[in-house]
Amino acid sequence: MFAMNFNGMKKIILLINCALFFIAYMAFNSSCAVIVPPTGGPKDTIPPRLVAALPKDSALNVSTKKITLTFDEFVTAKEYQQNLIVSPNPKSLPLVEYKYRNVTIKLKDSLEPNTTYSINFGNTIKDVNEGNIAKNFTYIFSTGNYIDTASFHGKVMIAETGKNDSTLIVVLYKDLNDTAVIKNTPRYYARTDSKGNFYFKNLPNGTFKAYVMPDDFNKKYDDSTKMFGFLDSAVTLSSSTKEVTFYAFEEEKRKERKKSGSLAQPVPVNPKNIKMDKQVKVKALLDNGKQDLLNEFTLEFNKKLKTIETDKIHLYDTLFHPQEPVSFTTDSTFTKISIKHPWKEDFSYKLILAKDAVADSLGSTLAKTDTLSFTTKRESNYGSIRFRFPNADTSKHPVLLIMNNDKIFESYSITQNQLFIKLFQPGDYELRVLFDRNRNKKWDTGNFKNKIQPEIVKDLKKKITVKADYDNEFDINF
Repeated sequence: MFAMNFNGMKKIILLINCALFFIAYMAFNSSCAVIVPPTGGPKDTIPPRLVAALPKDSALNVSTKKITLTFDEFVTAKEYQQNLIVSPNPKSLPLVEYKYRNVTIKLKDSLEPNTTYSINFGNTIKDVNEGNIAKNFTYIFSTGNYIDTASFHGKVMIAETGKNDSTLIVVLYKDLNDTAVIKNTPRYYARTDSKGNFYFKNLPNGTFKAYVMPDDFNKKYDDSTKMFGFLDSAVTLSSSTKEVTFYAFEEEKRKERKKSGSLAQPVPVNPKNIKMDKQVKVKALLDNGKQDLLNEFTLEFNKKLKTIETDKIHLYDTLFHPQEPVSFTTDSTFTKISIKHPWKEDFSYKLILAKDAVADSLGSTLAKTDTLSFTTKRESNYGSIRFRFPNADTSKHPVLLIMNNDKIFESYSITQNQLFIKLFQPGDYELRVLFDRNRNKKWDTGNFKNKIQPEIVKDLKKKITVKADYDNEFDINF
């Protein structure tokens, strides 16, 4: 019995020794391993949160012009001059300071009696560590015994393009005279967001004139080349004011000024060393060596032309049979001549220019009579398009605008529920619809003085791809 106990004890001691050896081995290897610091928790994505305010948010009968806001973490309030909106619009922007968890606002203007004030920081307030933004953080107080609850919201569209513009503001005037927007700064204003939406809150009940303009220093309609928008009538504000849509326009297009020359003195040049090209030279502008069936044949000259004698320019086939009809136009620079003709597909032409068909201001002409040979494209190089308009209201005189690189490539009046185009240049396009009020097939701007709204373009937000040698079909709703 004793022997059995002794043997059992030996097994237990052996097991203990093995365990101790294993622990020591693991401890040794662990001490040689690379120590990896513990990873942190998830990234902070929570914006700063207001935990206290003096006076408190939405306080009544406020008379102090110093406001202290306390957040739940350290914050910054940089670039507040570009973001801050104080309503009513003050004469002087408040001073904003920040330190640790506090943001202090010092109002410079005298407070008006029985008035609700709101201070919208936009994207100014951020936490120090991660830069999380307290978007459109707004603090409200009243100098009277109630908070105003009227609201006003809607959308701003660019009339000519049907697109949005986040650089514009909507302004409100208590003065209902049309000259107020020209002479005075607005009582209230709000910025548009990336989708063109605007929101006013905590406004007093009453009647206002509303306009749209750029967010510049003046906030007045003092330039007819500014983007501008107006409503046909004043708006009466309440807690349930209906949503509105502005269509902004430029009454006149801004003329680009020519860049002034360099102030540096020009380097003297010896006229004897300048080789003047006295002869007029010409080249044909073709598309990959072929004439487009849908466009004019264009000649480009190396000099500005003074005289053009079109009776000395002739279009023939390869057997020198005259090709008619032919008409000529020049561009504004008088360096290009365009020739219009009902081009035949996959057909060879010869254009003959007499030596003296063109001349520059010095009387220089072509070196000799020039013959330009070219071939037109095939119809298979183009695609056909069939547009279907299931819900088209032709009483609004819609015009389909086919856009390429934000420019009008082609336009077609929509007079019925289908439109077929036999030949169209292959490529990618975007679609818009112009509601052509005066039926002149082009967009017309507005006029504030005469109370004329601009014509409206609707961006269909639809892209199409026209394939060559293919019947392209599209259903369009607007």
